[in-house]
Amino acid sequence: MSRKKRIFARFLFEKSSNMKKIIIIGTANPYRGGLAAFNERLTKQFISEGEDVEVYTFTVQYPSFLFPGKTQYTTDPCPEWLKSSRKVSSVNPFNWIKVGREIRKKSPDVVIIPYWLSFMAPCFGTIAGIARSNGKTRLIGMMHNVIPHERTFLDRMLPSYFIRQMDGFLALSDNVAKDIERFDKKNTPKVVSHHPIYDRYGEAIPKEMALDKLGLKKDEKYVLFFGFIRAYKGLDLLLRAMADTRLKDVHLIVAGEYYEGSDKYMEIIKEEGIEDRVHLFTEYIEDGEVGNFFSACDVVIQPYKTATQSGVSLIAINFTKPMIVTKVGGLTEFVPDGEAGYNVDANAESIADGIARFYDENAGVRFAERLGEEKKKYSWESVTANFRKLM
Repeated sequence: MSRKKRIFARFLFEKSSNMKKIIIIGTANPYRGGLAAFNERLTKQFISEGEDVEVYTFTVQYPSFLFPGKTQYTTDPCPEWLKSSRKVSSVNPFNWIKVGREIRKKSPDVVIIPYWLSFMAPCFGTIAGIARSNGKTRLIGMMHNVIPHERTFLDRMLPSYFIRQMDGFLALSDNVAKDIERFDKKNTPKVVSHHPIYDRYGEAIPKEMALDKLGLKKDEKYVLFFGFIRAYKGLDLLLRAMADTRLKDVHLIVAGEYYEGSDKYMEIIKEEGIEDRVHLFTEYIEDGEVGNFFSACDVVIQPYKTATQSGVSLIAINFTKPMIVTKVGGLTEFVPDGEAGYNVDANAESIADGIARFYDENAGVRFAERLGEEKKKYSWESVTANFRKLM
């Protein structure tokens, strides 16, 4: 063998010997939504860094009573680079045992389990407990939430079952890290790695072009509420705020699918007499359409009543769109007050104050410049680097 071939063979051996086998258990294609987007983008980042990554997604993710939307599934094809198998039933204990044994036998270096809902704790905790019994595999909980936004009695009982199986935690906000402490009795290693930007939705386009695509009038002021419409997200507060006389020239775009009945929102719109200034796009927003909404608006409003962190913030940062967010959970971690947007109280008057101030101060350009700097902080490379601290 020539010297060049020996060097190349050694390079391949060293690369393969350093490669980690990683299994991610969680939502991915053919499922849709922010969790799937996150897991797929994380997988892509690890692959780009030379790791061998496989995703175990669901055969059954939610029973119908836990999913109020129209469908759990995307129409987008599975990316060619995504090695994903539908293996996990969230509702079948015999399946949890089977999957745990399969992973134990495969003996990956790392299993990453994204956690966001107490309902998933028995499933994920059982799989993890069996998988880790091989004495090799490290279990890392990637914590979107510990306590869900819409709480039930399960949230006092189930998280500890999952948490005690983990060898480490990556929390997506300081607020989530504090919640882990409530259930973690072992002082398990924890790293906070703030939610990275969602960069899968393309580039911003001119506002006029985006408004044309949406069929909206140009030369108007537009604010955006984006994402699934659920009670804790405070759309009702924003609609009340829109009735403020200072905002009589401001239009609201609502883009997202109802996860509850629409009646109360329609009643507020009619009651406040703002029908001509509220533009409803209340179907699921496909990936290819997301950029149109963020490009069309001047500022993104997150009027949440409770929160941990929000993927909407990271989409806004990706499109360098200023935000007005309520001072709940971890939302303000992404929006330096008066520099990249405004932090306001979770009531209609304060939200209206923030919107009026944004336009009165003509703050959009100044905030966008700061967001250009903020964008550099939320890279996917930083997320994988933080995972490696726990591996």
